Amino acid sequence: MTFPRGRRILAAVLLSVLLLTTACSPKTPGRFDQAQQESSRQKSGQAVAKDATQGSKLNQFFPAGGDGYQRVYTQEKKGFSEANLKKDGKVVAQLSISDTTSIPGAAAKFSNSTKQVGGYPSVKLGNTQTSVLVGKYQVKVLSKDPGFTSADREAWIEKFNLDGLAKLK
Repeated sequence: MTFPRGRRILAAVLLSVLLLTTACSPKTPGRFDQAQQESSRQKSGQAVAKDATQGSKLNQFFPAGGDGYQRVYTQEKKGFSEANLKKDGKVVAQLSISDTTSIPGAAAKFSNSTKQVGGYPSVKLGNTQTSVLVGKYQVKVLSKDPGFTSADREAWIEKFNLDGLAKLK
């Protein structure tokens, strides 16, 4: 099948225009692109403050294990320290101390607190997390097992050396 020369040129031009417009058109965002942008934006805005306390200094304020519980440190970095609380080899809660100077607004959620635990303002987030604000530090206990109740979280917060932590600068 032969095409007249004019039709072949027209077909080549149309094919070139089609390729040029599809190759240069903006890519439609994928379903994960927005989440990636938000995550990148948050990470760049959340650098650890220069005056944040080293995580190793926070470890001394954690409660020791005992009564069938074992404390296992899991993470330590500038401005943060975390430990798992295990019972019978199973993680039942996560304990943490974070320096709020690295997280602007973290301390603000305690401003309307009507409850205190260990003499410090306390807030609950959902059914699994209880936190107190001790000076510039947030002490948090997060239930990892349904049997670890709000009362258990408050009792473990009181086992932290909160007054010692309040004196840490």
